[in-house]
Amino acid sequence: MQIPIYNLVREEIKKIEVSDYVFAVPFNEAVVHQALIRQRANARQGTADTKTRGDVAGSTKKLHRQKHTGMARVGDSRSPTRRHGGVAFGPHPRSYEQDLPKKMRQLALRCVLSGKLSDGELVVLEDLKFDTPKTAGMARVLAAMGGESTILFVTSTADRNVVLSARNLPGVKTLPAQLLNVVDLLSYKMLLMTEAAVRRTEEVWGEKPQGGSSESV
Repeated sequence: MQIPIYNLVREEIKKIEVSDYVFAVPFNEAVVHQALIRQRANARQGTADTKTRGDVAGSTKKLHRQKHTGMARVGDSRSPTRRHGGVAFGPHPRSYEQDLPKKMRQLALRCVLSGKLSDGELVVLEDLKFDTPKTAGMARVLAAMGGESTILFVTSTADRNVVLSARNLPGVKTLPAQLLNVVDLLSYKMLLMTEAAVRRTEEVWGEKPQGGSSESV
């Protein structure tokens, strides 16, 4: 498959051949959804905690006798039904971690990349370099690329000047190619990559596994 390469004012300057194994994968909604849920679950800290009736301060003495008072038969002051009592069935620290086979994770990422390309939401730049951080310069480039929507800008490696140039722009995130993930790809409307980032992406996720394709998952 061939895709166009643009300069900084979005003029097409050439075309390059890209891997169909990475950028022409049929969209598998079930696998993408599972990968999305897994990544978001694994990002949860799981530190929410509440005090049960055994943890709150207060006497364990029964407030009044069981019968002949004309009142409800309550227990001690730490009961969950009373003010300042413990919490019944509240959250406690736990792990939300989920696992997913490596081939399914890789397939989900390739599906989203392929979807971005087929939907016209992937734009590839020849290159983008800044000698010093320049927010205004980055803003002009992104505006030329269609900056009216949220943008995920992917470079081949972490570039400090690019990161600093984009960090104050709303709706823009920068990411090195090796850290591409399903959540970020789905969270931003447009995917902007350098040509080197495309090649790096093919190196990381483009090697077809031996013994058959993972698309059959």
